[in-house]
Amino acid sequence: MNQLDQRAELGEFLRSRRARLRPGDVGLPDYGRHRRVPGLRREELAQLAGVSVAYYTRLEQGSGHNVSTEVLDAIAGALRLDGTEREHLTHLARPRTRRRRQSPRPQQVRPELRTLLDAMEGVPAYLVGRRQDVLGWNRLAAAVFGDFGALPPQERNLVRLVFLDQATAELYADWECRACEVVSNLRMYAGRHPDDEQLSALVGELSVKNEEFRRLWAAHTVADKTHGVKSLRHPLVGRIDLAFETLTLPDDPAQFLVTFHPAPGSPSADALRLLASWSAPRETPARTADAPNAQDMQDTQDTHGTRDTHDIPGA
Repeated sequence: MNQLDQRAELGEFLRSRRARLRPGDVGLPDYGRHRRVPGLRREELAQLAGVSVAYYTRLEQGSGHNVSTEVLDAIAGALRLDGTEREHLTHLARPRTRRRRQSPRPQQVRPELRTLLDAMEGVPAYLVGRRQDVLGWNRLAAAVFGDFGALPPQERNLVRLVFLDQATAELYADWECRACEVVSNLRMYAGRHPDDEQLSALVGELSVKNEEFRRLWAAHTVADKTHGVKSLRHPLVGRIDLAFETLTLPDDPAQFLVTFHPAPGSPSADALRLLASWSAPRETPARTADAPNAQDMQDTQDTHGTRDTHDIPGA
């Protein structure tokens, strides 16, 4: 799949936001069944934004150049965009000057972060990178969300798992909400990094393999939900409600630490403790003579949740 066309993305985003508004939402008369287009007409949107119809039409067709901040603010106001959508519009309309494309370096997880993840024994947590790749995780996160280590590195991606992995889909009590969430987040990333070839490949694969992904991607919804509650239907312990927090790493804004915790004293807290006990490493009998062999050492390493973070492909 080719890189995302920034001009086409801008036009599609503007049309999708215009289509969701009705004349009555912005104080214009509504002629009901006589309207031939869903939402606002281009003429109505241009009038509200205080720009000419010809100029707005060129912008929606991807032909606008050097769009001023004032014009973007006026269009964003007319479209009733929220803060996240305004930021996305700016990235699409005024992309950064592109330097000669270079292969990006793979993202690395600092050893101290791997140690921190392992130290959070009662808290499921994972590190997410570009395109929502899972870069690292602790043992309890694997017990709750699935064994990331059993997957090839290129498949450790939250969006891919939500749409292409049946066990992950069945885990979320409100799968539709989770699906919209990961696609909206991926849309934001696409606005900032249209040249990301791995992003284009991911979108292409999901578009071919999953009809619901195609529908959500075409909706051009953008959102950045950094906290809330996820309701899970775990195959071993049943219903678990976990609050989550997303923390951006200061030294790498493209990496996020996501932590999960239940309400104290709740059934979810009991269920999480049960999972933690089941996933705890089992002690092995001590050897009486010889030292552990190489296979024993490898088996010990293979129980470590973050062992393969250096294998995650960069973006």
